[in-house]
Amino acid sequence: MDNPTLNLQESPSSPDVNVSLSAYQQNLTGSAQVINEAELTEVHLDALSKCNLQPMKSDGSNHKADIVYTVDDVPPWYLCIALGFQHYLTMMGGTLSYPFIVAPKLCIPENHPARGSLISTIFFVSGIGTLLQATFGVRLPIVQGSTFSFLVPIIAILSLPKWECPSPEELVNRTHEEVDDLWMPRMREIQGAIIGASLIEVVVGALGLAGLLMRVISPLTVTPTIALIGLSLFPEAAKHAETNWPISFATFGLVVLLSQYLRDVSIPIPFIRTTTGAFKRYEVFKIFPFQLPFGSAELEPHDDLPRRARGLCLVVLTITTMWFICFLLTVSNATDLRNPLRTDLKNGLLDDSPWVRVPYPFQWGAPTFSLGGVVGVFAGVIISVIESVGDYYACARLAAVRVPPVDAVNRGIAIEGLGSIISAIFGSGCGLTSYSENIGAIGITRVASRRVIQMGAALMVVFGCLGKVGGLFVSIPEPIVGGVFIVMFSVVSSVGLSNLQFVDLNSSRNLFILGASLFLGLCIPSWVADHPKSIDLGNEVLTQLVRVLLSTSMFVGGFVGIVLDNTIPGTSAERGLSAWATYGEDGDDESTRNDKKCSISTYDPPFVSRLPAWTKQLPFMPGYNRKSQTAIVAATESAVPQHVHKVNEYNGYNHDTKL
Repeated sequence: MDNPTLNLQESPSSPDVNVSLSAYQQNLTGSAQVINEAELTEVHLDALSKCNLQPMKSDGSNHKADIVYTVDDVPPWYLCIALGFQHYLTMMGGTLSYPFIVAPKLCIPENHPARGSLISTIFFVSGIGTLLQATFGVRLPIVQGSTFSFLVPIIAILSLPKWECPSPEELVNRTHEEVDDLWMPRMREIQGAIIGASLIEVVVGALGLAGLLMRVISPLTVTPTIALIGLSLFPEAAKHAETNWPISFATFGLVVLLSQYLRDVSIPIPFIRTTTGAFKRYEVFKIFPFQLPFGSAELEPHDDLPRRARGLCLVVLTITTMWFICFLLTVSNATDLRNPLRTDLKNGLLDDSPWVRVPYPFQWGAPTFSLGGVVGVFAGVIISVIESVGDYYACARLAAVRVPPVDAVNRGIAIEGLGSIISAIFGSGCGLTSYSENIGAIGITRVASRRVIQMGAALMVVFGCLGKVGGLFVSIPEPIVGGVFIVMFSVVSSVGLSNLQFVDLNSSRNLFILGASLFLGLCIPSWVADHPKSIDLGNEVLTQLVRVLLSTSMFVGGFVGIVLDNTIPGTSAERGLSAWATYGEDGDDESTRNDKKCSISTYDPPFVSRLPAWTKQLPFMPGYNRKSQTAIVAATESAVPQHVHKVNEYNGYNHDTKL
């Protein structure tokens, strides 16, 4: 096949330079060696930063990415606010789910104002984490928010005998001060576990150790780990849904109707054209799709982008609609006065919430640390790192920029760990990870501006300081929350199972590993929950460590999968490594693959030019290993899940594999 035609244009920074490809190869430092369409074109990065490298179509015209605002562009301030608020709404559904699950485990009653404070704190720290990631981290338009990866080990910690909650009847009769003395020590235990585990994540990013982690990860190990997150949370969904099954099923049905059955339906929208009225049809439910509070962008094909991003605000739309229906049933007295669907049951909670409440560090007290808690939460950190690395490549692809260099990936992981530490210090009870649904928003709005994400982060911080906003969210009727949980946890489980598309399911080896991982991941935690005192190793710290690990389904399933997959003989094709590394290559045509901004300075943090030269030797600083990296101009840049392959290559592993 003929090599793709390249056009070297003048750079705005050097208008007098106009070189052909042959002259460029002869005169500039480094070389540009065009191999073929399936291999890399190696370009010295110093020379690459001086030119604009764009492919030419067969008609000689340059192909330009369909991006309205690129990563480094700054839209007008009013557009930044509007699109930033859209990103806030996009991450709201997944963020709201977290405190509804954690609060009961912390022994916080439904009518306690601490629930509103918890929600406000999560939005506040999500804004701080997003601002740090977009400004100093990977510097892509990525939103940070609470993750379900931390949720399962946190539930396992709070399920220990020492943290069991009193009966609901006893809890209701306690004063607010007595309840504070009950739940705050539990929160401090969670804070310590998240801080300790996130410190390890910071070290992994700062030292560039992601490649070591990726060496033992495969689709067959990721599948049970992620799937068990959703499967292990079904009791929480049932607990909320059983308060009123009709409303819960109606919520579930409305989400399914809008996100699935009506996804391709065009709705006529009226507008004014000069002096006459007109209608224009929009696929509204592709603009406001269902969101997934779990990193999954790396699992979906680029050519199905609208469906992957389907649901940016449908959770919010569904909650609002069902909330209004519950309000109508309440004002008409169509239900019993104690029915959980009533919207007036938590009016006191909204009244007690302050208008302004600024979260502050250690607002619940100094964290407490335990080895079992730190190790248990670290299992969630591993999954969070895998999610985020995939999201970085997915975001770079949708934003039409170069794949992130190794230092940007390492820095992104380190900053994500730092964000989780800050989140724990402020007492949110959660860690932070990248949100793939906000990445999907880029594909729809075609706005990849970093400034928009920074504005969205500022809005998160502002709304996190408004106590009434948190109180309003807490007053959502329980049956509606149950219906949303049914959908979300179902999708989380299916996202994990979707990794099986890379694996040979005709292999008895793979079927055994998959079945054993899922079965033991459900069986062992269930047994530990029923027999909490059966594990006694004679040492309290060691006993607690083993109990937490064996109570965490994602750890048990993931550990079994990693051990079996890396010890039982199997080929790369059989294990799914080959298909995983090349996934997405067929989805992009030649022009799409090559239409990327050449300047790698997009990933450089502010003031990097003022830093000493020795900082380039640090794995998370610009310049680290960049001389040996290549500009991806062929098919390899289009593969989203190639983060497994690329992180290994950047960190010196798998040198025998050609990207």
